Amino acid sequence: MGSTEHGRVSVREFQANGSRMAASEVEAKLDQGNIQEAEDSLREGLSLNFEEARALLGKLEYQRGNVEGALRVFDGIDLQAAIQRLQSSFPEKPPGKKGHAHTESASGSQHAASLVLEAIYLKAKSLQKLGKFTEAANNCKRILDSVEKIFYQGIPNIQVDNKLQEIVSHAVELLPELWKQAGCYDEAISAYRRALLSQWNLDNDYCGRIQKSFVMFLLYSGVEASPPSLAVQIEGSYVPKSNLEEAILLLMVLLRKFSLGKMKWDPSVMEHLTFALSICSQTSILAKQIEELMPGVYHRIDCWNSLAFCYSSAGQNDCALSLLRKSLHKHERPNDLTSLLLAARICSSDPHLAAEGVIYAQRAVNNARDQNEHLKGVALRMLGLCLGKQSKVASSDSERSCLHSKALESLVAAIKLEPNNSDLIFELAVHYAQHRNLSAALRSARNFFNQTGGSMLKSWRLLALILSAQQRFSEAEVVTDAALDQTARWEQGPLLRLKAKLKISQSRPMDAIETYRFLLALVQAQKKSFGSSQISSKVLDDKINEFDIWHGLANLYASLSRWKDAEICLQKARELKKYSAAVMHTQGVLFEGRGENDEALLATINGILLEPNHVPCKILMGGMIQRLGPKFFCAARSALSDALRIEPTNRMAWHCLGLLNKQDGRISEAADCFQAASMLEESDPIESFSSIL
Repeated sequence: MGSTEHGRVSVREFQANGSRMAASEVEAKLDQGNIQEAEDSLREGLSLNFEEARALLGKLEYQRGNVEGALRVFDGIDLQAAIQRLQSSFPEKPPGKKGHAHTESASGSQHAASLVLEAIYLKAKSLQKLGKFTEAANNCKRILDSVEKIFYQGIPNIQVDNKLQEIVSHAVELLPELWKQAGCYDEAISAYRRALLSQWNLDNDYCGRIQKSFVMFLLYSGVEASPPSLAVQIEGSYVPKSNLEEAILLLMVLLRKFSLGKMKWDPSVMEHLTFALSICSQTSILAKQIEELMPGVYHRIDCWNSLAFCYSSAGQNDCALSLLRKSLHKHERPNDLTSLLLAARICSSDPHLAAEGVIYAQRAVNNARDQNEHLKGVALRMLGLCLGKQSKVASSDSERSCLHSKALESLVAAIKLEPNNSDLIFELAVHYAQHRNLSAALRSARNFFNQTGGSMLKSWRLLALILSAQQRFSEAEVVTDAALDQTARWEQGPLLRLKAKLKISQSRPMDAIETYRFLLALVQAQKKSFGSSQISSKVLDDKINEFDIWHGLANLYASLSRWKDAEICLQKARELKKYSAAVMHTQGVLFEGRGENDEALLATINGILLEPNHVPCKILMGGMIQRLGPKFFCAARSALSDALRIEPTNRMAWHCLGLLNKQDGRISEAADCFQAASMLEESDPIESFSSIL
């Protein structure tokens, strides 16, 4: 049965069973409200049965925009009778050469049943338009249930005409959307999985649209999907454990189809995959997917930039910066603002790249205008961070002071543009604290605390460190205890270490030892709860690990001259990190305490060979070389000066240099060094401020 359509919606002529009939005759009766007469005209004029005539009449009403009239017509259709006729028209096995007559009969039955199934589909669409989503979904589901009864082994590639396949495809795609509109999200998830796992013979376009729609539902609906039922799980196959895993799996399938040329490129697929892999910190996998895309999908510069973001997020900053250098070349896109900002941020983490970062950040500041002016604050922030990091490798005090001033100037300018940027407030507070402007640091730290509502661990730690630098140890301990009350057990490591050092500063070493023991128990409990394979990343994220605890205990016992206990703790630390300058330094302290000066000097030299910029080893080595006599004063001065170049606010380095100058007869220089050491002692935190960055 067929019909010819002219114009946008009106069916001008009906064709069925070799007969033709003008649609105007039927429409005239419908306009007069004579539905029964219109139905009788179709049955007589085209030799149709009751269900077929009703289906065609309902379709005409639907196309004329009379949704309620179409529903009244569709309600009289007997779907079960149509299914039985279609089911009986198919053999259990595909026909051979002798089954040609049977095939023609099946084709005729398919045309008739297709018309009825289409009527049920249009009924569902009509109900959808009237806002009756649950009823519409149930009718749509009837179509799929019926087709599954007919083709219980799945719809074959042959035997089914195009019209029937089109109706099935439309119904499969519509059903999950109807369940979503009805607010029945579990049913929607089941409908999506049924659409993708059952054999509906969908073409790639239909399948791709359904997969993409399901991905968007999984990622953004906020509804947690339960795992697929055991009935649809194939033994040995991968079963997603969460919305995120299922969405990523579907997106990977879509990308595979594109690479095989089975569907057109859809950029939103990569956008959804970027979101999904980013929130689960799997940007290295995203980079691999971008690299495997067909050439020409992305412009090469866009590809470099996307890969740079992926590698940077995955911690591969060298690869990211290499790509950004290509992207920002003068012959490519030298003024691309996001690339400049990312390059500056990467450079801000390494003192030896900071000068390059300053160039990128300054270019970003210059290009942050017009529609990008809102990014000027970000550019100034990056400029301040790069200048601050560059000052750490400055060759002279005057250059260092100049870079510090410029860094502070940039950060202050940035915060004027973004006064509510909590990250910027935090960085400004740390910058003030590192340069011992403790009053300004405390104001910014309190501002950061208020901005974040005390929800971030580093806000508590920063407050405690600034208070300890002001020698307000009891207040710092109150802050630490309050933070411990507000912090989950597994995240208390850095706070407990801070508390132990506060007790040491208040001359309460036994209390500090007890706190370290509690901290060790916490790490052991974490190992049992998460397993040894996960504990390292979990604890490292909190910037405290078992090595730090044993090493801290070794230093504490060494300060109490409990050499045996210190050696035991140091051995535990050495087992966790065999090659460590910190271990070598503590070993040198132990040797020196026992009077074994040659072994102590050797230990510090080994520490410097492991980490050339390890300041405690340089200070200890300088002090021991000084005691060898005037011949070695030059070497001692070099070691101590080098320590101050790396860490200008280290009071022990100034104190040791003062002792050296005094012994060398440089009384005026010694006085200056002692004065610097005294001033720094009055503002020395119990931990370096950089430890919370």
